[in-house]
Amino acid sequence: MERERLGSRLGFILLSAGCAIGCGNVWKFPWMCGQYGGGGFVLIYILCLLLLGLPVMTMEFAVGRAAQASPIHMYQKLERKGQKWHWMKVLGVFGNYMLMMFYTTISGWFVVYFCKYLTGSIMVSTTAEQLGGVFGSIVTNPGLNIGVTALVILTCFGVCAMGLEKGVERITKVMMICLFALIVVLAVHSVTLDGAMEGVKFYLVPNLDNIREAGLGNVIFGALSQAFFTLSIGIGAMEIFGSYMGKECTLAGESVNILILDTFVALMAGLIIIPACFAF
Repeated sequence: MERERLGSRLGFILLSAGCAIGCGNVWKFPWMCGQYGGGGFVLIYILCLLLLGLPVMTMEFAVGRAAQASPIHMYQKLERKGQKWHWMKVLGVFGNYMLMMFYTTISGWFVVYFCKYLTGSIMVSTTAEQLGGVFGSIVTNPGLNIGVTALVILTCFGVCAMGLEKGVERITKVMMICLFALIVVLAVHSVTLDGAMEGVKFYLVPNLDNIREAGLGNVIFGALSQAFFTLSIGIGAMEIFGSYMGKECTLAGESVNILILDTFVALMAGLIIIPACFAF
């Protein structure tokens, strides 16, 4: 059976970026910026991306493109006789299953929140305490969690069943473009709130006092772990996308494109959350 191919370079970039972009950008990055000193953390985080994240992603793409196979057969195909690299397939499969379990559960929560918003149970005026109560009612309801998680899994299965190009690639293009447009609108709205400029200053201007208060070691470790988490590297996910990369694409070039998109979303998420926190 002939292996499916992506229809365009843009599809590859958006699909790979879609894997990298997630809760690590939209939720964890702004939270860590607030915890680890704002602008100083952002600067160290970007350095970690360039010095470690970019080379690791490039290497994972290289392994995937060279093998043109799934993680199960990738290392067996590339390793020399007597080597034990094929054991890495266990980590790759396990890591991606854990990633799927994490995101399908959280996506199920998003479905519940969205339905509650449509029905008026959650409104713009809903307080943080009330939202906390809503979240508690969701996570303590096993039947609801199983139902919405199953709905997310079946939806994703249906998209995958449509094929790589006609299903996954086509839908990802639309969703990623909508995501970029949405976060830009939200970021512009956030920075125009009264008092938001203090948040922008905290977020974008490095302050050594804030770094010392948080602890330089904590800031570096947090930035490094965030760089790996947000790019989805180290678990074999990018090797899978690399296996669909054509010879006309440059490994480092595509890695840079994905890193730029991933960092753009993270920085925009920070501009949405942190100035709004200062404003309110």
